[in-house]
Amino acid sequence: MKYPTFYRTIQIAGLSIFYREAGPKDVPTLLLLHGLPSSSRMFEPLFARLSDRYHLVAPDYPGFGHSDWPDPKKFAYTFDHYAEIMNHFTEALGLSRYTLYMQDYGGPVGFRMALAHPERIEALIVQDAVAHNEGLGANWKTRRAFWADRAANESALRTNLLSLATTRTRHIGNDPNVDSMTPISGPMNFIFSISPARPTFRAICSTTIDQTWRPIRSGKPGCARSGRACW
Repeated sequence: MKYPTFYRTIQIAGLSIFYREAGPKDVPTLLLLHGLPSSSRMFEPLFARLSDRYHLVAPDYPGFGHSDWPDPKKFAYTFDHYAEIMNHFTEALGLSRYTLYMQDYGGPVGFRMALAHPERIEALIVQDAVAHNEGLGANWKTRRAFWADRAANESALRTNLLSLATTRTRHIGNDPNVDSMTPISGPMNFIFSISPARPTFRAICSTTIDQTWRPIRSGKPGCARSGRACW
């Protein structure tokens, strides 16, 4: 392979952040932000297909994949904090201009990054990262109840968000061609999710979707100048 994938770590704000990197550095950069409960591993097929044309960088957030899993009593697992760390990550790697590829959780993280530094954004690619109330489905009824009363709804949220069945459905949905999909992705993500060392529920515990979308919807200066976007 002309451009192999490298598996690296870098210290950001006292944390070891793991990331995948491939491709030449003198071509456009794609910064790929993963979803829940996955990691940068989800982008391996894209790395194989695109590394000859793009500089690809895919980090694991704190509490995900192979990055550090800090104690939630000492670390704020919020989208705001993730975006701050990811911005520091791009600065440490010298990424001054890039396209944001945002999947699922990558949306609320990446939108915050774009709002903080719109001059860095070449384009936005949004994959299954709903950022407005109208786009949310029935699954979010349980999650909204959790936000309103954590103690009364934590058990239901564990089933709704992190069970093996939910994790498997997240990967295959109702696709009739499951024989074309690797069977390892769902179980691997489930194992990471239930690890005793894993902080529970991460950013979804403290950030509502409306808090994510409001500054973008209101037309905060700089948002419209971010470049191109595709969903």
